Amino acid sequence: MKHLFASTALATAMTLCVSAPASAQEVITANVIDGYPARAMWVQEFTDFFIPEVDKKLAETGNYQMNWRESYGGTVVKPGGVLEGIQLGLGDIGIVTTIFHSSKLPSQAIAAITPFVASNAPAVAKAVDEIAREFPAMQAEFEAQNQVYLATGVVLDTYQLFSKEPINALSDLEGSKIAGAGMNLRYLEGIPGAAGVRGGLTDFYNMVQTGLADNAMLWPEAAATFKMAEVAPYMLLADLGAVNTKTVTANKDYWDALPDEVKTAIQEVSIAYRDHLATLAMEKAEESREAFVAAGGTIVEMSVEARTDWANSMPDIAAEWAEGLNADGKDGSGMLRAYLGKLNADGFTGLRDWTAGLPN
Repeated sequence: MKHLFASTALATAMTLCVSAPASAQEVITANVIDGYPARAMWVQEFTDFFIPEVDKKLAETGNYQMNWRESYGGTVVKPGGVLEGIQLGLGDIGIVTTIFHSSKLPSQAIAAITPFVASNAPAVAKAVDEIAREFPAMQAEFEAQNQVYLATGVVLDTYQLFSKEPINALSDLEGSKIAGAGMNLRYLEGIPGAAGVRGGLTDFYNMVQTGLADNAMLWPEAAATFKMAEVAPYMLLADLGAVNTKTVTANKDYWDALPDEVKTAIQEVSIAYRDHLATLAMEKAEESREAFVAAGGTIVEMSVEARTDWANSMPDIAAEWAEGLNADGKDGSGMLRAYLGKLNADGFTGLRDWTAGLPN
């Protein structure tokens, strides 16, 4: 009887195994790259927020599991090499720093060419991302680089000016050397004698310390990270505005091969990451201003009148940008009007009407 029971139990178990449906989970590898180190805010949040959120969504059905392989800090590409790295398939998903690619990604400069409008990272991130989805030109620029646009990232609340000496009026900047990068150097063109000195975040401290520059344009969180208060103890609260500098993209060949369920999860989390990152940028900005003062720095608020004078002193960089896109067959004028309209609807009106120079 004992052997009969054992044989019957074994047969029953085998029958159940054969009749039970197979539930094989497909494992999909994703190689993620960025040239910046893992401690950079947007990189850290990709690890701590983006990846877990995608995993959570896929766990709801259990059909797919991601095998994330992260390579940061120059192990695969340098900070300016993510666009090409994704294009060539050195990574499957990457965080492109768009300010390095003004010629290949001109549409991405839309926030940079409209200073003194909004010092609010979430609003700017949302507006730029919506423009990318409403106007084909912005996503087409990434498609030309063999990649799929996923979402815009804004990691700075606003550019401010950090200086050796206090700045009380726009005239105090006349004849000075100001470190900056990319489009923000053009903000200086209307100030008599002011000279922009091109550099990067890792250079600004030494540039000011050695006298290569008298001032530097960067945002509070970066100023705190790079200890700018030691060499530039005055922060001019000019509120030049938030600027989008990061875009999450995927290699197109990799993307096309992904199952729809995985694509949907990544797309949804990309939007959540956009908002999470921008909100965190605002929180860190407040903390960084406090840290700047704690480190011996002094914050000087620029008057609305002085800020307006600065805005009006600039060349019409917005109209120039729009005209360049228009000439290339893209609706630059429409993009600019739509972008500023979105910010205006959210309560942000610029000190200068950047659409005034557009053709009717």
